[in-house]
Parts: sequence; structure tokens; C-alpha cells
Amino acid sequence: MGHSATSSSSVSAHSPSVIVAVVEGRGLARGEIGMASIDLKCPQIILSQFADNTTYAKVITKLKILSPLEIIMSNTACVVGNSTKLFTLITENFKNVNFTTIQRKYFNETKGLEYIEQLCIAEFSTVLLEVQSKYYCLAALAALLKYVEFIQNSVYAPKSLKICFQGSEQTAMIDSASAQNLELLINNQDSRNNHTLFGVLNYTKTPGGSRRLRSNILEPLVDTETINMRLDCVQELLQDEGLFFGLKSVISKFLDTEQLLSVLVQIPKQDTVNAAESKITNLIYLKHTLELVAPLKTSLKNCNTPLLKAYYGSLEDTRFEIILEKIKTVINDDVRYMKGYLNMRTQKCYAVRSNINEFLDIARRTYTEIVDDIAGMISQLADKYNLPLRTSFSSARGFFIQMTTDSAVLPSDQLPSEFIKISKVKNSYSFTSTDLIKMNERCQESLREIYHMTYMVVCKLLSEIYEHIHCLYKLSDTVSMLDMLLSFAHACTLSDYVRPEFTDTLAIKQGWHPILEKISVEKPVANNTYITEGSNFLIITGPNMSGKSTYLKQIALCQIMAQIGSYVPAEYSSFRIAEQIFTRISTDDDIETNSSTFMKEMKEIAYILHNANHKSLILIDELGRGTNTEEGIGICYAVCEYLLSLKAFTLFATHFLELCHIDVLYPNVENMHFEVQHVKNTSRNKEAILYTYKLSKGLTEEKNYGLKAAEVSSLPLSIVLDAKEITTQITRQILHNQRSTPEMERQRAVYHLATRLVQAARNSRLDPDSLRMYLSKLKKKYEEDLSRAEQVSEKTEE
Repeated sequence: MGHSATSSSSVSAHSPSVIVAVVEGRGLARGEIGMASIDLKCPQIILSQFADNTTYAKVITKLKILSPLEIIMSNTACVVGNSTKLFTLITENFKNVNFTTIQRKYFNETKGLEYIEQLCIAEFSTVLLEVQSKYYCLAALAALLKYVEFIQNSVYAPKSLKICFQGSEQTAMIDSASAQNLELLINNQDSRNNHTLFGVLNYTKTPGGSRRLRSNILEPLVDTETINMRLDCVQELLQDEGLFFGLKSVISKFLDTEQLLSVLVQIPKQDTVNAAESKITNLIYLKHTLELVAPLKTSLKNCNTPLLKAYYGSLEDTRFEIILEKIKTVINDDVRYMKGYLNMRTQKCYAVRSNINEFLDIARRTYTEIVDDIAGMISQLADKYNLPLRTSFSSARGFFIQMTTDSAVLPSDQLPSEFIKISKVKNSYSFTSTDLIKMNERCQESLREIYHMTYMVVCKLLSEIYEHIHCLYKLSDTVSMLDMLLSFAHACTLSDYVRPEFTDTLAIKQGWHPILEKISVEKPVANNTYITEGSNFLIITGPNMSGKSTYLKQIALCQIMAQIGSYVPAEYSSFRIAEQIFTRISTDDDIETNSSTFMKEMKEIAYILHNANHKSLILIDELGRGTNTEEGIGICYAVCEYLLSLKAFTLFATHFLELCHIDVLYPNVENMHFEVQHVKNTSRNKEAILYTYKLSKGLTEEKNYGLKAAEVSSLPLSIVLDAKEITTQITRQILHNQRSTPEMERQRAVYHLATRLVQAARNSRLDPDSLRMYLSKLKKKYEEDLSRAEQVSEKTEE
């Protein structure tokens, strides 16, 4: 692999570089999936094995998160006319990914176990115990490594890879459609702009930090202890400016440590000039990286939080010093990473100390003489023709001549005939001569000799440091995590974010949409949210454009931010850990899969119903709009009743106001609406709607806002009046059938009192007097609700 671990932008940090092998059990074991993936930029293999249902939701989601360059499957999975459902689903969902099928015999679990024993570094060898009986992921690993060695034309050095097993229980699941709806990584209007959650939080300085942030956003944590450890770090970084700026300064100097490791642990099967040059470059990068360990330790010296202390402890590893000392015995002290091809070429030439290899010293002297001769020759040409010539260099042309001049020096715009390959940009000339081309060839020949001999020295050095190289895995992990935490702290300094708490309640005081804040000139309107186990189903109504969709997305984004260890855009926030986040927002037709709006809705809602559990967060924006109203309301009702049987937190935005009366039957339903104001437009003598974007209790008082929109449009008045009359009659009939009974009201009052008492018992931090006051308020509210039930009873009798 001829790549170098140079610092790169976040775009190239996310260009696909992952190869995944997937295998499924056969017969009775169908649905048992084994996966193995390796990132060509980072020498880490991730294994996973899990049982999936017939929708294969877990496999597709995991693959979307990895965004692979290539997917490998067994040739038996894709027999023409008899391919497996998994193969069909993967090919449908990953149209732009390379597919490779290899013979089933390479999916060999015994070989997979041998690979782990041979290649896994000692510190991660406990993975053997985890995967010994997980045959499918071992089989996938065997096929993956065989294939990677074949395409890379290199083998991995013994005991050099980090291999780990990841179950699917440690992170929350966000399916790919939800990630797209919420604009976590890609903006739906313009894929090139960074108005996304990733764009809001990404102030990382290294490619590793950027990759880690991306994978965390797609797979948030579910362990409260780990999340709080991260939040403690962010809090300390915000409180200690010295620590924040000191760390930022050191972290920004790191190159792509993971890619550096990836290149170092591979042993090319053939010694080519490119392979030699790459190894020398990467040894210089390694020296540069190790020299940053001491300043990084100094920055972390006085930190207080457990996680930062743990990272400081990992940097105490003596192996960093051992490797650096070994490198310094062979490599010159002043050799370092520099920007610019010629600068780096010089660094590589003189990387190895003199007197280590006398032939190398002779080759370097020859190279120096050639470079001096080139400079001398150009100087002579300048004197000969009395022109302001200077020596220039580019990676494509090597050394060439450049001249900046005006028409006075070169009146006829003619250069002497011995200059060839002339190009002119404004008043700047670039050219060469036949002698210079010959000298460039001699220079390249000399360089090849230098690289070859340096490579021999470097290979010997690398063989001595391989046994210590494992500490670099710790270092790359530390750097990427610190970079991400610094990025979270940086995002907080630009806006008034607050530290989230974790309870069994979703409570956000004055929360706002983080992406909208980045786009809009003014701060977005803030809203409160309160969802508990006792009222876990919110129905949200309001006219079109009143803010329903934005509000739903805001809740999900805040939940994800909290679960990755970031502060949240609100005055106060408390969250219940969500194990899955589902959204059904888009209403576009899908031509690719031949789905109408309605079919697409049904597929998405079926996916949610199959996979949701008690710990899910579900956001549904408009359902049943693609069919007639009666069917639409029927489907919405049925879906709501199913979701109400779960303890999932659900927010359901709808235009079907009939749906709001479901709260009569189910006490855990809360109705909320977005307020609008009516303003008289004096110039046109018509009413206009002013959107407040404020969320209030109860269902919307805005009746027939579709008719109002029709009235404003150019629809004939007679049709609008006719529509109003028909609507009034239908609404009267529906309301007559949906009256609440006194017994329902009593049950509702008892239910609300019970859930609030349970919640207070679980989470209350009030002192005895405040608790007494809170309980007396609850009692008063309960008595009011009971008296309301009696009033309903009297009205019914009348």
C-alpha cells in the first residue's frame, strides 16, 4: 500500500475505506449473521455475530454505519435464480458499493481462529475467549483476511492487529432512513453543505477524531456511566481554559495515527520503490507522532476527571519512549514531518544517520552534488542570457526553471532556443532544457538508490519495534477521543448548551433545534417537552408550517447529542436512555423501489412496529395521508393503539384532529398543539396567519386550516363554502360518537395521580418541606379532576 498517513480533511477522512465480509447461517441457523470488517485506513478488525429477524434490519443498519467500500459474500448466497433474501436486500440497499463473491470454502471458522492467534496483539487477545464458539464471525474473518491480503499484495505482520468483538447491545440503533430524515450526516437539500448534526458538532482537528464523531452520532451510547464520564470531561474542558487550549494545540499537530499504524503493520510481498518510499515516510510520521506524546502528557497532567486521568495513565506507557529511542539511534534527531513535496523528499533522503551504511552516505553525497550542479547550471544560464532565472521544483516535473519578467527584459517575447517545454501564465514563464532533463534523471536514479538503502535500514528498525507497536493503538484511541471531546466543548462555547441528566423522564426546558440555530439569523423559538412513563404518547397538532416536523426532529437530535456525551441546546434537560430511535417523516414517492407515497409510509411504519421495544423513541410525522381520510384515520388509530401498548416514548404529529380524542380511552395520551395567531391584513382586507412556533397543551383550536389555505388560494368561493358546510356536518357526527364517560374521567384522574406518585418516589431530590408541598398540589389536582368527572356525569344525565 503506497499511501502515507498525511493529515487530511474530514471529507477524505470519511471516503469509503472499509471492507466487510458477511455470512449467514444455513438451514435452522438462518438469521444468524456473522460479520467481519477492516478499515484500510486503520488496522483494526471488528467482529460481530447476532440473530436478526426476517427484515434484516440490524445487518442493513450496521452496514450503513460502516459505509463500506466493498462487501464480500459467499458465492452460494447469490446463485442465479436462488439467491438468499439477505443477499437481495444488501444489493438493493447498497447499489453503489462493490460486491465480491468468493468461494464458500474460504469462509472457514478454524482458519479464522488461527488468524486471530497469529495476528492479534497480546493486549487484545481476550477476544479469543469471546469468539471461540461464534463460528459465523470467525468464518467471515477468514474470508476477509484472505481477500485483503490478495488485493493489497501484502500480509499483516504477526501480532500486529487489534481485533475486537462488538455485540449489538452496547449502542443505540438508528436505522438509515432515520439518519437521513434527521440529517445526521448529510443535508437533504444539498449534500455538500454542513447543515447537519455532524456539521454542528464537528470542530475536530484530526481525521481520527472526525471518524469517531461520525460513528458515535450513528451509534450513540446506551450506558449512562460511560456517557456521564464523557460529560464530566466536557465540563472540565469548559471550566479550565488552560486545559482546553493546551490540549487543542497539541491535538491539532497529530497526523492520521490510525492510517499510519495501518501502513506500518503491513509487510509488502514485493519490494518496490513506492513501498520503500512509503515505509520511510511513515517512519518519519511515527517519529513526529511519538514526539507529541510528552506535550500531550503535560497538557493532561493536572486534569481531575476519571476519563482524562485514565488517558493520562495510558500515555505513561514506557513503550513510547522505547520506540522513540530505537528510532533515534537510526534516524537523525532533526528529521520531522514537513509540508511540501521537496521538503519531505529532503527529509527522507537524510533521515538515516550517517556512518550507519557507508554506501548510503556515498549515494547521498552524489545526490547533493547533482542538486548543487543543477543550481549551478541554472545560475550559469542566467548569467549567459542575462535573464532573472530561478530554480523551481514540482513532484511531476522535478527541477525546472522559472522566470518572472516584463516585456522590457524580453522585448520580442522570445526565449533562447535551448529552452524547451515552455509554458506561460501572465508574466511568469516555466521551462526546462535537455541538460536539465538528463540531470533530473540522474537525480531520480540517485534517489532510488538512497531510498532502497534507507529502506533496508528502516525494515531492520521496524522489525525491532514491532513488539512494542501495540501502544500506538492506545495512542490513536486517546487522540481521537480527546479530539471529539474538545469538539463537543468547542460547540458549547458557541451556544448556550446545558449538561443533560439521565432519569426515566424526557424533560427539556426551553430546548431548540441545533441545526436550525446554525442556519437562522435569529435564535430559534424554544419549547418545553415533558414525557414520562405515565404520559408517554404525545399527539401534536397544528396548521401546516406551524413547526411540528422541526419540533420532532429537535427532540431526536437532542436525544442523540445527550447519548454521545455532548451538551444539549436547552436551559435544562433530562433524558431516558433510548435503545432505538425511529422516525417516519418523509412523504416522497420512491421511484427506485417503485413505491407510492402510501406504500412507502406503510413499509416504514411496518419496520417500526416490527422492531420497536419499551426503550424506543418513536417520532411519526403524518401517517395515512397517502390514502382516503377514513382509511387514514383508521390506520393511524390502529398504529397508535399498538404503540400505546408499549412503554416507548412516542411523538405523533397529525392533521387528523379526530385522532386527538383517543385520550378519552387512553390516559397515557397527551394532546399538544402549536399556537398560531390571526392578524387582520388591512391592505387586502383578509386574515393572515402568524406562526408563533410555541407548543401548548391541548389540541389545536385551529379548525379547518386546510379550508383557510384554500380560501387564500384562487379556488372559487362557491366551492370553498360548499366544503365548509360538508366539513361541519361530518365533524358534528364524529364528535357525537366520541363523548367521554364519567367513569373514564375518574379512571384517568386515578391513573395520573398514580404515575406522578411513582415518578416522585423514583426521582425526587426535594427536601421534606418541598416534597410535602408537591404532594399537596398533587392531591388538589386529583380532587379537581374528580370534580370534573362529576360534572361530566351531571351533563350526561341531563
